[in-house]
Amino acid sequence: MIASRIPGREAARLYGWWRAYRFLLLRRAAQLGFLGLFLTGPLFGVWIAKGTLASSVTFDVLPLTDPFILLQSLAARHLPEATALIGAAIVLGAYLLLGGRTYCSWVCPINPVTDLAAYLRRRFDLDKGWSMKPATRWWLLALVLVVSAATGTIAWELVNPITAFWRAAVFGAGLGVVGVIAIFAFDLFAVRHGWCGHICPVGAFYGLVGRVTLLRVSAPGRARCDDCLDCFSVCPEMHVIAPALRGERTGRGPVIASGDCTVCGRCIDVCPERVFTLTHRFDDRLDPAPPEAEPVARASHQDSKRLNPDTRPLEV
Repeated sequence: MIASRIPGREAARLYGWWRAYRFLLLRRAAQLGFLGLFLTGPLFGVWIAKGTLASSVTFDVLPLTDPFILLQSLAARHLPEATALIGAAIVLGAYLLLGGRTYCSWVCPINPVTDLAAYLRRRFDLDKGWSMKPATRWWLLALVLVVSAATGTIAWELVNPITAFWRAAVFGAGLGVVGVIAIFAFDLFAVRHGWCGHICPVGAFYGLVGRVTLLRVSAPGRARCDDCLDCFSVCPEMHVIAPALRGERTGRGPVIASGDCTVCGRCIDVCPERVFTLTHRFDDRLDPAPPEAEPVARASHQDSKRLNPDTRPLEV
């Protein structure tokens, strides 16, 4: 198969640079856009959004509350105000439609940091590092709720590096950067995808939401898969891909059903065979038709697969 040591390179050659990186660029634009909504006040005196990602008000009218914050508040036996309940309902409704862990890949400001660490791991072929048990984040999620109940506080917000970084970015509180640097070092040198994939209780909570959400990534073109493994290489939760991609062997449909999927779209970007697409959870259609590409590029791609059947990317 094709010598694609850098995931997405072959997709860019076949379909153009934009189609090989579009979801990555759109995610970065979304993350900067959310940050920009909060920065207009401190920088220009125009307050579009006030607060943090945990709790905010937009245009002094629209309340938005992280449902995980509300859950901790209830565990701490605090009676939320009506605006907090409304804000949590709005946010929860949005993520029930768009995918619970879209928060992690499209909103969270830590995501570019962990993505950079993952890229450097691939670039320099670093060992995957210490193996953490998948259940770790679920235990931490439960621990946060127990501590909230025991102390009567919203426990995670006392140490949440996401909120600390947000305050650092919006209000110039420099200590928030320390946590970001620690997360970057942890992901780069200790555990591959360590923070988002194994520790963050916020991601764990949205993973629970993601189990029943509508928007999904699917592999309708899985019959075309040539085992280049680029999708596995870039996926922050690579265990979610195989059941859908190899599902024909077990009778599973092509939709990625796991709540751990962040709907980041990178598998869609980098796949040279255009196996993946965005769809909804009830779409089990399969598409054996070949993707659109320049005929010469397609022929070259097929020739490369015949000449290099055993080539694999650096990391899977």
